[in-house]
Amino acid sequence: MIQRLQKLNGWRRLAVSLALGALATMALPPLYFFPVLALSFSGLIWLLDGVRRARTALAIGWWFGFGYFAAGLYWTGFAMLVDAARFAWLVPIASLGLPAGLAIFSGLAGLIYYRLGPTGVARVLVLALAWTTVEWLRSTILTGFPWNLIGYTWMSSDAMAQAAAYVGVHGLGLITVATMASFAAIKADGSALSRFRYPLVGIAVLAIIQAGGTWRVANTKITNVEGVNLRLVQANIPQHHKWRPELRRKNLDRYMQMSSFPGADRISHIIWPETAAAYFLGNDPELRKSLGGLVAGNGVLITGAPRTTPTRQTPFKVWNSVLALDNKGDIVGTYDKFHLVPFGEYVPFRNILGLFGIERLVAGRGDFQRGPGPRTLELPGLPPVSPLICYEAIFPGEVKDPDHRPDWMLNLTNDAWFGMTAGPHQHLAMTRMRAIEEGIAMVRVANTGISAIIDPLGRVRNSIGLGVSGVLDGTLPRPVAEATLYSRYADRTALVVFLIALAVCGGLMRRRGEEQI
Repeated sequence: MIQRLQKLNGWRRLAVSLALGALATMALPPLYFFPVLALSFSGLIWLLDGVRRARTALAIGWWFGFGYFAAGLYWTGFAMLVDAARFAWLVPIASLGLPAGLAIFSGLAGLIYYRLGPTGVARVLVLALAWTTVEWLRSTILTGFPWNLIGYTWMSSDAMAQAAAYVGVHGLGLITVATMASFAAIKADGSALSRFRYPLVGIAVLAIIQAGGTWRVANTKITNVEGVNLRLVQANIPQHHKWRPELRRKNLDRYMQMSSFPGADRISHIIWPETAAAYFLGNDPELRKSLGGLVAGNGVLITGAPRTTPTRQTPFKVWNSVLALDNKGDIVGTYDKFHLVPFGEYVPFRNILGLFGIERLVAGRGDFQRGPGPRTLELPGLPPVSPLICYEAIFPGEVKDPDHRPDWMLNLTNDAWFGMTAGPHQHLAMTRMRAIEEGIAMVRVANTGISAIIDPLGRVRNSIGLGVSGVLDGTLPRPVAEATLYSRYADRTALVVFLIALAVCGGLMRRRGEEQI
């Protein structure tokens, strides 16, 4: 089998690369079938081993990435069908164009592998280093899109995922590729122990991580914030109903009604999802007063809502915001989203693309304004919180103000765009990873699901499923006793893992070269 893969050429080689990339997505949420990565990444090495030209290595990497992103991000096409009359023509661009663009990064990984020309077990580390490099680039370039990083495969295991508290998702991703690709280093002859030495080392590394994570989970005591009882409201309003003028009040009344469901007398704070209030609350004191009546005493209502410049002030600007209202309807906290979604909340290169009639998917004209960045809010009756709107929670190391560490994170989102697909499950996994990395609880409130209270170890305490209407009442977990290593140093911890792997790889390649002399 190995030799057959190495000898493949032409369209057959590219087709196998495409299939291996698509197969790798089975390790991602919601399936989490991680053993496929052994075949996918080892197979990628075997394909690259037979390459004689740089452009072929680039093509193999690109087709692997195209399969990976097309299968893993298939749900992006659903967003174009929310307003099918206007945007259905974009389905091929979202479903195929986006994966094609993202596959450039994996193509670069194939090119790096070819240029370094590794042999023996060094091939495993070179691929792991190349893959980690391009995942980091993908997370950074053009505002970044760190969706479906390979490290998320371990969110199926509370124990395995704990490594992110030390090295983050990028460090965990490097370890994942290296251990899974180690099967490419199986020897053709010798004793069984000799032939499978490197895969056994990979399995041992994963076993050590599993043991360490098990110990961390068992020995980390999580307590709750006294006097804080949250109610998360998931109204499950279809996306094509959210912004219709004749339904706005009906939708808002639904949130208000659900907030008053039985047990409301025991609730201190109510939380609604992204743009749950489809009104400019800052300019409507009467409506704010009505909403404030939902909470009592020192409680607040936290909701997503658009925020605008004051009435008659020019130029007119709009932000996608989080607003906190006290029981009088006064705004006691505001946060503006800073990681805006291209084509969803703003049109890149608007001066050019606007000439072709391209507008953003979210209702309204013009672009949302960008907020100043992560910040920590001090709200009545609550510990300091770091708000995050929608996919802001997918960016590792960028979910809190480094100068004012919060005690919890709050992610308001609207995953109705994704439909009943893998998208919301992937989004949830990423927010869970942020909780582990930072050692801080994450409260996630979504319009259509999945809403959840996640403790600082990334465990879902309780949740409301996808496509379900309901409320979730629960307590707020405190952060771990000390800030995690990753929380203190961010991706510098992953860089240490990278440099260690690079040093080992360099040593292996030098030794191999000396043996051939």
